[in-house]
Amino acid sequence: MPDPLLIPAFDLPAYPGGHLRSGALQGHPTVLYFYPKDSTSGCTVEAVEFTALHPRFRQLGIGIVGVSRDSLRSHEKFALKYAIPFPLVADTESTLCRACDVIREKSLYGRKYLGIDRSTFFFDAEGRLRAVWHNVKARGHAQVVLERVMTTRMAP
Repeated sequence: MPDPLLIPAFDLPAYPGGHLRSGALQGHPTVLYFYPKDSTSGCTVEAVEFTALHPRFRQLGIGIVGVSRDSLRSHEKFALKYAIPFPLVADTESTLCRACDVIREKSLYGRKYLGIDRSTFFFDAEGRLRAVWHNVKARGHAQVVLERVMTTRMAP
């Protein structure tokens, strides 16, 4: 059973770059954020805000990775439309979503379905979980994450 306090092992399609492996994140603190669907209002707000703050995260040496169950093609369109400068992982089989326990029962117009609980995880350079946010409200969340990681002591 994987350690819930370490970044889960994964090798998944991502835009850009074709694939992203968890090992590529080793040595770099990383914000891993899960969102329900490309190009929807809340997900767009969240991505645009992380994009706007991306230079600040980079100054701190922190990478950002977005994850949803959308296809690689959907991620490409979304990233190009909003000039998203960080990888978007296409977790179409929910492998990483399940490993991070972000799949929840949701309801829309009385219909129940399994969807992604908007969640964010911050891992230090050694892949250890340092902070987590669940049931996130998109607007303002990227700033909250930035403020937290600035005050979190990261491993060298």
